[in-house]
Amino acid sequence: MARAIEDLLDVMAALRDPHSGCPWDVQQTFASIVPYTIEEAYEVADAIERGDLDDLKDELGDLLLQVVFHARMAQEAGHFAFGDVVAAIHDKMVRRHPHVFAGGEADDTEAVRVTWEEIKAAEKAARAERKAARGIAEAPASLLEEVPRTLPALSQALKLQKKAAKTGFDWPDVAGARAKLDEELAEMDAALADAHEDQARLVEEIGDALFSLVNVARKAGIDPETALRATNTKVRRRFAHVEARLAESGIALDDAGLERMDALWDEAKAAANAKSAT
Repeated sequence: MARAIEDLLDVMAALRDPHSGCPWDVQQTFASIVPYTIEEAYEVADAIERGDLDDLKDELGDLLLQVVFHARMAQEAGHFAFGDVVAAIHDKMVRRHPHVFAGGEADDTEAVRVTWEEIKAAEKAARAERKAARGIAEAPASLLEEVPRTLPALSQALKLQKKAAKTGFDWPDVAGARAKLDEELAEMDAALADAHEDQARLVEEIGDALFSLVNVARKAGIDPETALRATNTKVRRRFAHVEARLAESGIALDDAGLERMDALWDEAKAAANAKSAT
């Protein structure tokens, strides 16, 4: 295991060598490879969704390479190295699981979550103290600024809502969130009626409706990202059925027409429902 990691670190060092390395790898910066890091994380999720463990192995390797890449660039700049990354996450996991490593107790997952949040808050305070000791003043930041702006919009909305909910700024149950969604949908409908005159308002109201729908999912205990990904998979499957049936009939997609394609879509839906019922 250790040898395999060392070999991977050596490969990255060779790729980044300014004299004999790969020109593309040498030119990269933290910012330039961020899109690749995000993409690899999503490809891991995709492999898990498809239940393809061979692909999962490969995609986890690609994601690990991204960590090695970032760590190598940080090492070159004199900040930290891969070993520091490993040591930091090791120490954090031990510190945040006292019920496992320090003789503590945790009766259920909720107790674990509460302990995790308490330790995380203490770590944040300690970091602020260390910065203050070095003369680095941190301006008070909004609680919601802790949510990364680089997250996909759906995931970002969910995290913003969870952060706000911790302060009590939350609906007591899903009914309140659902009523708010109706209100936002009504405002979206009004904006649609005037879309030709005020496109900016329509964008805003659609965004509000999406945010409210995420809130409904959260209050119902559903992860909206997971729900939408499942629907995307379903759409792919049903559209593939439409394509296959049209091909059997010798009809091109562009010539099929909405009515015929919609009928085939319903056919795919009915087949799926019949299969799930058996």
